[in-house]
Amino acid sequence: MVRPHLPLTALRAFEASARHLSFTKAAIELFVTQAAVSHQVRSLEASLGVSLFERLPRGLMLTREGETLLPAVREAFDRIGTTLERFEGGRTREILRVGAVGTFAVGWLLPRLPDFQARHPFVDLRLSTNNNRVDVAAEGLDFAIRFGGGAWHGMEARPLMEAALSPICLPRIARRLAAPEDLLAETLLRSYRADEWARWFAQAGVEEPRRLPRSIVFDSSLAMMEAAIQGAGVALAPPSMFARQLGEETVVQPFATTVTLGSYWLVRLQSRPETAAMLAFAHWLQET
Repeated sequence: MVRPHLPLTALRAFEASARHLSFTKAAIELFVTQAAVSHQVRSLEASLGVSLFERLPRGLMLTREGETLLPAVREAFDRIGTTLERFEGGRTREILRVGAVGTFAVGWLLPRLPDFQARHPFVDLRLSTNNNRVDVAAEGLDFAIRFGGGAWHGMEARPLMEAALSPICLPRIARRLAAPEDLLAETLLRSYRADEWARWFAQAGVEEPRRLPRSIVFDSSLAMMEAAIQGAGVALAPPSMFARQLGEETVVQPFATTVTLGSYWLVRLQSRPETAAMLAFAHWLQET
């Protein structure tokens, strides 16, 4: 049997009444009379052949049928609202979900987002950050911005920029670093990639010590830099991602030597067709 058309006004009256457990409060929210809300709900109950509320002396209580219907109605109205929000200026806004390693997001992307939004107002960007461990498919992402060598199974990776690493520390620590060898007396801050400092020392011409000095390991360059700012040690981090702190001289780069162990990449599932929003974002990233 085909269910007759259920009017949106009746469903809206039901949802508001269920949320407030009151016809009177629902009427105030909907700018109609209490009698109109009550009539709409009774009309819906008659159409469905069930009672949705128990009428109590001081309000309402949902019946089992009402509790069953309410989540579906709320979800439907939420989806309608979300879809309507995507219409702006006669054009549908496209949602773009991007996950970015936190260092890149804070150090490079966020300062430039106003430019992207000005150029592509039809894109509704949803940005999440991570520490470079991200499941693009499971998280429903259109793109991920990752650090590494660019080889991830099932992914198409486009190079964005290199991220050369160099020591960064407080000015007071830098004053006692006359040569790269002096770093061996400091606490070295590093990521979970254990060979970074050894590779940097080799690039700086320092004979590899039998063992590196004490170190603290971080899963995020942002946390590592905060530790450096707090004076916990010397960080090995990409200066290009911390240009603001270096420009303000909160921290300094004591040596010009850098080592490149990876790049930032724009990554998407090979099976994911590119939308107009994805194409706009990728083009903007690569030209900025």
